[in-house]
Amino acid sequence: MTRLISAGRDTLSYPDRGATARRPLPAGYHHLHHRTRIGRGQAVFEAAGVAVTTFHAHRTSGMRVRTDIGAAAAVRPGTRAVVGIGLGPLRISAPCEVIWTVYAPTRAGFAYGTLTGHPESGEESFVVDMDADGTVWFTVTAFSRPAGWYTRLAGPVVPVLQRTYARWLGRHVRRLAAAA
Repeated sequence: MTRLISAGRDTLSYPDRGATARRPLPAGYHHLHHRTRIGRGQAVFEAAGVAVTTFHAHRTSGMRVRTDIGAAAAVRPGTRAVVGIGLGPLRISAPCEVIWTVYAPTRAGFAYGTLTGHPESGEESFVVDMDADGTVWFTVTAFSRPAGWYTRLAGPVVPVLQRTYARWLGRHVRRLAAAA
């Protein structure tokens, strides 16, 4: 296993571990819930699930993702990742750890929690669901608050950027699922 997180930066930066799997989300954070219709049918569900659970959707959306598993491997609880946000010298490294996963006949996805050194503090889940009628949905659910001086300084801009990225990621999941 490649060590992606330096010593002292490998602990969760929030106390509400696993809260994206429950409702209501914890108080004291900004909440995000964004749902995108992906398509219909088993093939679409399976392709979307693979795109999400291997970080392929994140990578094709422009994020740099390094994990302690292979690029095509599905995440599991404990998987560590560093997501690169931004461009060139303005790129910010965001360390996180997969908190929970779900691999079921009509549901696939995971949540990661922020580690010390992440610009935000909280958790985000990425889940693909298939309804009984075959409709496939991609949902991003998150709770977060600023952890770095620059995210505190950015104030209300950060939630807008998070929502914009959730929409952008949804479009990428839809495109990847349609191409399969």
